Parts: sequence; C-alpha cells; structure tokens
Amino acid sequence: MLYFLMEENRKAMLEALLFAAGEPITAADLKKITGLPESDIKDIVDELRSDYHERGGGILISEVAGGYQMHTNPDNCEWAKKFRAEPPAKFSPAALETLAVIAYKQPITRAEVDTLRGVNSDGVVKTLLEKRLIKIVGRKEAPGKPLLYGTTQEFLTHFGLKDLTGLPTLKEFEAAE
Repeated sequence: MLYFLMEENRKAMLEALLFAAGEPITAADLKKITGLPESDIKDIVDELRSDYHERGGGILISEVAGGYQMHTNPDNCEWAKKFRAEPPAKFSPAALETLAVIAYKQPITRAEVDTLRGVNSDGVVKTLLEKRLIKIVGRKEAPGKPLLYGTTQEFLTHFGLKDLTGLPTLKEFEAAE
C-alpha cells in the first residue's frame, strides 16, 4: 500500500495531486486516493506549505473551501494576471451587496435579501446562481415555503476562504475605512 512510501515520495505524491486537482481537495479525498491516514496527509501538506513559504516561491498552498489548493503567491499576482487569458470575474455593486447579505445571513430568502437591500434582487440572485456562488439550500417553514439561499464551495474558493469564519467582521470593516 502507498502508506509505506518513503517520506519524500509521499510528499512529492501529495504535491502532484494538489497541482493536478486545480481546485481545493480535502484530506479525506486525498486519503481515498493515496490510502494515507488523514493525520499524515495534514502533516505532509503542512510541510509542503512551509517549504513553499520558506523559499519564497511563486506558488503557495492554502486551506480553502475545506480543502487544500495551490495558488499563485500574492507577490507574483501581477505576472499571473498578465498571463491569464480571461479577465477575472467582476461583480457589480448590486451583486457584491447581495452576495454579502447572503453570505452573512444565510440561510436567507430572496424576500429577506430584498428587505435588507431595499430593492428587488431577482436578477442579481439569478446571476449569482448561474455563477454558482450561491445555491438553494432548502425551503423556509413559512407561508409559501420560500426558497432559502446560501453560499457554495465556489464562493469560498473564489474569495480564498477556508470557511465562512474567514469572512471579515464588522470591526474589521470599520478598521479598514
């Protein structure tokens, strides 16, 4: 079984899997692929993260959306942007506002979003669903059983969050102003 591979080989194997995944991959998924215990996977990924950080390379490994993902070191983002064929997704102020309301208040109905924003959010919610940044997470136990919305793994990945606890707090917003 792969568990008996030498330490350097296990490290290289996990590095290759993280690179090939192209999106966050969980320790549980890496365990299914490799047969390594999750505790070993976490230790080896931590070593890899430290290696990349110490050498100041162009790539880093972060915990994002409940898994691990390789990404460009922020110090080199300008170079990656020049190379990238498609411009990064841009959001209208209405889309960002709606996304923030859903992220902080989820699960939430569209009517509740409309009330908080003070305007109709039908089009924006539709766009965010199409971009897979939000999803329907259920129905509210209320008259008409309205749909409830919440954020997705793609939301976490897009904004580089490990989980929703990574969202800035009100104090952090005030300090940034």
